Amino acid sequence: MVKGGKNQKGFTLIEIMVVVIILGLLAGLVLPRILGREEEARITTVKTQIRNLEGALDGFKLDNGFYPSTEQGLDALIHKPDSGRVPRKWKAGGYLKPARIPKDPWGNPYLYFSPGNEGRQYEIISYGPDGEQGGEGDSADIESWSME
Repeated sequence: MVKGGKNQKGFTLIEIMVVVIILGLLAGLVLPRILGREEEARITTVKTQIRNLEGALDGFKLDNGFYPSTEQGLDALIHKPDSGRVPRKWKAGGYLKPARIPKDPWGNPYLYFSPGNEGRQYEIISYGPDGEQGGEGDSADIESWSME
């Protein structure tokens, strides 16, 4: 039997401190790059969701000859409207799978207008991270008609 401290294994306080400092430096270099891309990923998600909604709206129009009105809203993609201009060939089961209207990544509903401004047949808008109309840079509104 070996007694005493000669064969004990472990880390000294200095070794642990060196590892913590190295991890801190790595986190300081890597985290800002990862976190900075989070907002970019949300904006990409909005654009993808808007494109999906546009596809569903186009399906609605192909079947019925018109886009849902502003009053009917995007809900017309999952529930057959019973007011306003009622679609005669509304697709059973709706136009979105799953049958729900998504919210933008910041938890806000998409705005839908039909007809839209400047002669557009419709507009879908997310007010972006600040949830308010207008804004610049990462806080700018994301509008279906202005996406590339």
